[in-house]
Amino acid sequence: MIHPTAIIHPGARLADKVTVGPYSVVGEHVVIGSGTVVAGHVVIEGWTEIGCDNQVFQFSSIGAAPQDLKYSGQQTYLKIGDRNRIREFTTLNRGTAEGGGVTRIGSDNLFMSYSHVAHDCIIHDHVILANGATLAGHVEIESSTILGGLSAVHQFTRIGCHAMISGGSMVTQDIPPYTVAQGDRAKTVGLNLIGLKRRDFSEETIRGIKKAYRLVFRSDLRLEEALQKISDEVHSTPELDHFVDFIRGSQRGIAR
Repeated sequence: MIHPTAIIHPGARLADKVTVGPYSVVGEHVVIGSGTVVAGHVVIEGWTEIGCDNQVFQFSSIGAAPQDLKYSGQQTYLKIGDRNRIREFTTLNRGTAEGGGVTRIGSDNLFMSYSHVAHDCIIHDHVILANGATLAGHVEIESSTILGGLSAVHQFTRIGCHAMISGGSMVTQDIPPYTVAQGDRAKTVGLNLIGLKRRDFSEETIRGIKKAYRLVFRSDLRLEEALQKISDEVHSTPELDHFVDFIRGSQRGIAR
């Protein structure tokens, strides 16, 4: 299922049922899993591994060298999971030696047109990058997070699971799980309650997250005091524990 005008390097490894459209280029070190469909005019290069049943739309650039001036041709990787949809003009770059050497993308993600994932990023599962959303290097996006169109994330920043970033936001500090952030520079403005209900969070879990949010973002407590009060007063759940651990692990500070 390879179009006769596509250029596939003899060293590339393509599984069964892979489709490659017209005028696409697949490089020497590329591995593509079964059922993945690559449209026309796509370039996949470098040490890139793509899982099964992905859809790569036309004019995407997958696995190009990182846009980092320190990069000088080292063997670094882009590793992509399964069932991702990579729309037109998306750019996904490999890692750098200094950043661990790997850009990692999980499964079931949607990268809308003109979105960009820079070197050494980690994207978990069920993430949506809307049109023109841009990640600088070393960014981590946890599962089930949505980044609105034309939003941008500063390098080394983390965005927690089930968060939502409004369109046009400039994110320079960590955004905790379950929250909504917006603005330049983006601040946390509330909880993503609609998203939590759609994803079947229990009422008890949502009540605990609400109380924790109020203590961190709506009280006059210092951050460590708020986190301690959450531990003392709010019923522990895995979701709440992750909220606290995420904030405690922040290196850039949280946007509150």
